[in-house]
Amino acid sequence: MIAGVARYKEMFRQALRIRLVEEKIIELYPSDKIQSPVHLSIGQEAVAVGVCEHLRREDLVFITYRGHAFYLAKGGSMPQMMAELYGRRNGMSQGKAGSMHLAAPDVGVMGASAVVGSTISVAVGAALAARLKKKDQISVVCYGDGATEQGTYHEALNFASLYQLPCLFLCENNGLAVHATLAERQSYKIAEHARVYGLETIRIEDGWDFTKVGDVCGEVLKAIRGDGRPRVIEVLTCRYKEHVGPGEDYAAGYRSHAEVQAWMAKDPLCTDTALVQALRPALDAEIDEAVAFAEAGAMPGIDDLLTDVL
Repeated sequence: MIAGVARYKEMFRQALRIRLVEEKIIELYPSDKIQSPVHLSIGQEAVAVGVCEHLRREDLVFITYRGHAFYLAKGGSMPQMMAELYGRRNGMSQGKAGSMHLAAPDVGVMGASAVVGSTISVAVGAALAARLKKKDQISVVCYGDGATEQGTYHEALNFASLYQLPCLFLCENNGLAVHATLAERQSYKIAEHARVYGLETIRIEDGWDFTKVGDVCGEVLKAIRGDGRPRVIEVLTCRYKEHVGPGEDYAAGYRSHAEVQAWMAKDPLCTDTALVQALRPALDAEIDEAVAFAEAGAMPGIDDLLTDVL
């Protein structure tokens, strides 16, 4: 792991890269070139960057439909992701998956689903397979606070704990399920409740701090590699944009602009403007190349309709 200032700059670069990609998506969206609904990770990048800092290529990550950050942080191809959003044949799924179903198995991104909580049990199954095959591999499953209200979440925690599987349950808690706040939905505390299943849990409140997220996740992942037992990490975070789409949603009345501004005041990508200026030219060039790759791709034809269908 890179130490000190160099580590901060590299993690900052990765987080900024994710944010600039999504800002480019916002810029392009009104043109209707992007043929997919988008759930943006803006504000939540530090979680993906902090976790993926300590993952190996062979470790598996099961992401949510708000998955651009984890896809890119784990090593997924940016040009192929952009082409997928464009609905082009040179996308990673030939334009058939779109933003909500990103996957890059070659780097361990095992795919997302538009159904809340649906990848949690799949990740536990992968951890069981790793145990049976004696593979040195961790399954990381990402989910939002809303997914903890699904039955499959509780079944998966119980099964992973019962059979002591090498799985990291990672809750990105932005406090919202579309427009519904935690207070409207949950009588329990996520990290405290997970302990009922005999799981060690930890809660990170400074989810804007990618180095802190990285430090904590590094220790937890090291522990899982050591004893093969599952753990839970809950990271408090904040999504800056609307639930789905490129805009803002303060007019909906479920949260205030001041709440988001308070988070942004601590966000290094908002406050460290000098480093943004230093890193941005190279990242903008990379993103422009990804857009050009997408726009050069062919649209799927009628002959593609039934390919890849089992």
